[in-house]
Amino acid sequence: MSTSRPVSAFIERHFLHFNAAALVDAAKGYKVHKASGKKMLISLAGAMSTAELGKSLAEMIRAGQVDIISCTGANLEEDLMNLVAHDHYERVPHYRDLTPKEERALLDRGMNRVTDTCIPEEQAFRRLEEHAVKLWKDGQANDKRRFPHELFYEMIKSGVLKPYYQIDPKDSWMVAAAERNLPIICPGWEDSTMGNIFAAHCILGDCEPRIMKSGIEYMMWLADWYTANAGTEGIGFFQIGGGIAGDFPICAVPMMYQDLKRHDTPFWSYFCQISDSTTSYGSYSGAVPNEKITWGKLDIDTPKYIIESDATIVAPLIFAYILDQ
Repeated sequence: MSTSRPVSAFIERHFLHFNAAALVDAAKGYKVHKASGKKMLISLAGAMSTAELGKSLAEMIRAGQVDIISCTGANLEEDLMNLVAHDHYERVPHYRDLTPKEERALLDRGMNRVTDTCIPEEQAFRRLEEHAVKLWKDGQANDKRRFPHELFYEMIKSGVLKPYYQIDPKDSWMVAAAERNLPIICPGWEDSTMGNIFAAHCILGDCEPRIMKSGIEYMMWLADWYTANAGTEGIGFFQIGGGIAGDFPICAVPMMYQDLKRHDTPFWSYFCQISDSTTSYGSYSGAVPNEKITWGKLDIDTPKYIIESDATIVAPLIFAYILDQ
């Protein structure tokens, strides 16, 4: 086995069939796509940030292997929560055995559970809220409107969170993204803890909803970005999980082609989805890639991969392979 790229060599030797082989094919396809000069979108659903995917995703960002990210509001905020409150997180490996009474006891302690990991409300949610409120009030006073990711970028770049850092910032994908000013799309941000907190402050009268830009504005921005960066061959689409993080941005291409009549818009030029949602009928997350041809998202010859497995296992391995580790 090579000593210079032990993970990649292990994958090449042992990942030969079924989902393992699909992992290798997708990783090789990703490398070919980027080597040809085309750009790549990564979408993050689920609780990838709480799973500390930042350790490998940050490396991908710094290596120039990611050009734009689409993520849920939860993944946007939970990477920073892990950054500033990691020492207060609690792991519950026996979570399957918890009784309702034990679950309520976690709530009463301010420990919100995500599978086997509890996020501490006071040190995580409220720590970010303190600084977010200042930016919301600034937006209200100065009629300054922000996208959700811009709110977090401002926090990172201002340095106000640095006194709270509890992990190496190189393991935060949001810090890496802020350093590159990486474009981020965050559809449905209101379906997140910070989105809920923002709604509460709007109800209290501290600010107005208009100071945070909307999902429609994200779609408009994405259409312009895609047009400026796709060339004639399109952008790649690497989807981790399902849901709005993937469904929202992939629709930009058919929207431009069908609704704006921009018939020179190229299809997405690579597609891979990692999901444990098995192939099924009537499921967006479980739909096979070929179904996307009928919606004007992918073309006949677009490289297509689907890996039916746990993204917390698969994604770091693919990233390691792409980075020749």
